[in-house]
Amino acid sequence: MKIGIGNDHVAVEYKQALKAYIEDKYGYEVVNYGTDSTERFHYPESGKAVAEAVASNKIDKGILICGTGVGIGISANKIKGIRCVICSDPYSAKLSRQHNDTNVLAFGSRVVGLEVAKMIVDEWLTAEYEGGRHQVRLDMISDIENQGNID
Repeated sequence: MKIGIGNDHVAVEYKQALKAYIEDKYGYEVVNYGTDSTERFHYPESGKAVAEAVASNKIDKGILICGTGVGIGISANKIKGIRCVICSDPYSAKLSRQHNDTNVLAFGSRVVGLEVAKMIVDEWLTAEYEGGRHQVRLDMISDIENQGNID
């Protein structure tokens, strides 16, 4: 599996730690779409880059980190086909995969500690989409994305 990771200047240390964690624990390739500098960096750039890579199947899933996870997650959700969850707890991360088939995860380095971030990543990476009754809702989300309504 290939995971893209993007970040802003606030989350450089988290990105580096999580990249090593994912590579060591899962053996996945982690592709860096973020900055390695603590100089001001605009998070929409890496949010867009990761989301476009997921949408075009260059990578399988994406992880985004900024101060809160909100701005970078919103940026990712502007790309067609992206279902980015902005998450601060492992349970929501797990259910976002099982019920919503999320393909990008975002969280904040100023919101969750690194060990909690690892638990969020673990739950998100290992949970699988359940399909079934949830597919109706995903189809409705796609309709909104494609047409602007869910008639």
